[in-house]
Amino acid sequence: MTDKILPLEFEKPIMAMEEKIEELMRLSQDNQIDFSDEISKLRAQAEDVKSKLYQKLTPSQKLQIARHPQRSNLLETIKGLSPNVWIEMRGDRAGTDDRAIIGGIIELSSGPVMVVGTQKGRGMKENLTHNFGMANPEGYRKALRLFAHAEKFKMPVLTIVDTPGAYPGIAGEQHGIGQAIAYNIREMARLRVPIISVVSGEGASGGALGIGVANRIYMLEHALYTVISPEGCASILWRSAEYASKAAEALKITAQDLLAFDIVDGIIQEPEGGAHYDPALMTQRILETVEGAIAELKGFDSEKLLNDRYDRFRKIGAFQEAKSPALSS
Repeated sequence: MTDKILPLEFEKPIMAMEEKIEELMRLSQDNQIDFSDEISKLRAQAEDVKSKLYQKLTPSQKLQIARHPQRSNLLETIKGLSPNVWIEMRGDRAGTDDRAIIGGIIELSSGPVMVVGTQKGRGMKENLTHNFGMANPEGYRKALRLFAHAEKFKMPVLTIVDTPGAYPGIAGEQHGIGQAIAYNIREMARLRVPIISVVSGEGASGGALGIGVANRIYMLEHALYTVISPEGCASILWRSAEYASKAAEALKITAQDLLAFDIVDGIIQEPEGGAHYDPALMTQRILETVEGAIAELKGFDSEKLLNDRYDRFRKIGAFQEAKSPALSS
């Protein structure tokens, strides 16, 4: 990435060390003084601190990375996945084109793929255009239209999820947001083509589930997948969003937690520091994972695809009935 990376709060000690290294390099060049030993020691120290920090990130720190303003959004990822073919398909065929959900056809090595995902913007103007990635009912109806199109022409479906949730406004409720999401969940379960889903940033609430019913679900290393945002959970349980860090820890929302629970099928490793440090490498890793999943699922007939999808969701969670204590005679 050519732009200077904006440091997160917990990254500032590392940034301070890197600035010190740059300062010593400038002094060395300007004054012809050899600071190579000091620079080498500082670099080694900075690399050690950085490595240890990113290996032990808390859920709230991962949340900051997932929300980083320089993290690639949907359209940037699509451009990296398919630089030569992108045919956007707009509208729900009822007069509305929700820009929070974007979809269309791309071409991978395996052939055409229908990609649908949630789009966040760069800066306030774009975020207002895309409603900060929070879709209205019309967005889910557009997504469903594109899923049906993919099934008709026997194209695999790829969904890319990065949303804080469906839009919680009054208009969304009036237009049937709950029904739209529920309908998508049902219809995605019935699609007779392979479905792969990648959670690239935030995957929160029904906003994620509305395009998240898939045969294979992958998460980026620092992405989050949760029934409710940590801030929302904290506001309900502790009556204050200030407890978001505590909620993030309790919710078990990280990719590592969810892989252990068999809710996702794999983790796509991010460059050190997060996907925004090397978007091209991140896109390449997503591409390799998606193409591997498509190659696997293309060997399934339609019935096997349906059963595979059904089984993966039925096995989520575990129920064990406690034995009733013996009644005393």
